[in-house]
Amino acid sequence: MSPAPERIRIFDTSLRDGEQSPGCSMDAAQKLRFALALAELGVDIVEAGFAASSDGDADGIARVARALRGTGTGVCSLARCRPGDIEASAKALEGAEAPRVHVFIATSPLHRQHKLGFSKAEVVDAAVRAVEHARRLVDDVEFSAEDAIRTEPEFLEEVFRAAAKAGARTLNVPDTVGYTTPAEIEALFRRLRAALPAEAILSAHCHDDLGLAVANSLAAIAGGARQVECTINGIGERAGNAALEELVMALQVRSDLWPYRTGIDTTRLVPTSRLLTRITGMAVQRNKAIVGANAFAHESGIHQHGMLKHRDTYEIMRPETVGWARSQMVLGRHSGRAAVNERLAYLGFSLDEAAAERLFARFKTLAEKKKEVFDADLEALVLGEDASAAGWQLTAFHLSTGAGQGEQPAAAIELRDPQGEGHFGRGSGDGPVHALFAALTEARGMHVDVESYAVHSVSSGEDAQGQASLRTRHHGEELTASATSTDILEASALAWLALAQRIARRPGHAVAPTRDTASSEVRA
Repeated sequence: MSPAPERIRIFDTSLRDGEQSPGCSMDAAQKLRFALALAELGVDIVEAGFAASSDGDADGIARVARALRGTGTGVCSLARCRPGDIEASAKALEGAEAPRVHVFIATSPLHRQHKLGFSKAEVVDAAVRAVEHARRLVDDVEFSAEDAIRTEPEFLEEVFRAAAKAGARTLNVPDTVGYTTPAEIEALFRRLRAALPAEAILSAHCHDDLGLAVANSLAAIAGGARQVECTINGIGERAGNAALEELVMALQVRSDLWPYRTGIDTTRLVPTSRLLTRITGMAVQRNKAIVGANAFAHESGIHQHGMLKHRDTYEIMRPETVGWARSQMVLGRHSGRAAVNERLAYLGFSLDEAAAERLFARFKTLAEKKKEVFDADLEALVLGEDASAAGWQLTAFHLSTGAGQGEQPAAAIELRDPQGEGHFGRGSGDGPVHALFAALTEARGMHVDVESYAVHSVSSGEDAQGQASLRTRHHGEELTASATSTDILEASALAWLALAQRIARRPGHAVAPTRDTASSEVRA
């Protein structure tokens, strides 16, 4: 029996290095929510913040430290090589089951001269005193040499040897400014591994200024790193850090080159990425590896045909492995009959050969006019009219804004089902759209968990049309719907109905009547 692959520790710094990047700031409650998600994902260490930087950061670390007890995930706080920083970190970590203090000092000539004004001997002395101080307070200490890549290799060896002797268990080699290359960092790690005590764990922390953070982290592993510091979605200072999801999947897919394992539950990668996006508001680019909307999307007719025959033709991993529900056939001007027919079948339509041929001709005409043909477009092509009108229709609605003191906005809705029967609903909420969706929930007799709601103008002038767009997830698949009207609230109701119909058409969906008037979380 072959031995089990060696373990690579995943050190997530989304809450520290990632959170300090512009647009990614989180409060203590948000940090706690995301830290729990990271523990569920299976990261080994969560760097929860920089305790000495503010009372808010210290409070966030303390809350995370207490919450992660029993999860198997350690909690870390960053500290400069200063007694006050180290003591603040240790205090914030008092409730942690596996606390780690992470001390750092700059070591490169640029930083020694222009930032610290220290000699080499002073840097080594400060590092040793900091590690010894931290070890008196906690058992697990990590030491980082800031700007390590631009530090003289022989001096880097010297400071790491001194830190290890003082009690640091993990020695981190940060590419602070994203300057290195894979060949260079692998050679440096091989040199350090040969020069340092075998029990010391070498760690890599790579920034993405040249787009090489993940490649450099993998090269560092090849050179001897057994911990990698990374972030979800690659967030971080400037161009960001090594993306956790890319690193982990590279190790898994190319285990022939990197025969190592992690403790990550890869099926949680997409949900964790989505959670971070919701918390920070920082969207992930569509073509982002692993977690981007296009990561498992195929539009080319040749690719789609190959995928329908055998998915390995154009996919090197399964979307389900990382948390997507399925591969997505993006329908557009390059799509062929096979992909269109497959999508129609998924939507619940069964057409004979002649009808399918006529529909494909209309599809091609439509695809020339717009970049992407959505499910709603296909439904409209099949039904020959507006998809929502073919199902449930909005016949009347009334809204009150709740302008009086203590009054909530309220809505009353009248719908007509496909058989012509009327349905009525009332609802209230924190805003008119919230009240409108609550009334629709009661009238339609089903719950739609709206994840995002957006409105924008599609024309100009006094009678300008507004478009409302909604998004939800159903059994892991992203569903969207939009509608237009000169009344944006009417457009919102029509979009909600279209989204509800799309859910109802999915195989195996059972409409569960509900009178939960607070079911929609949209606020307006």
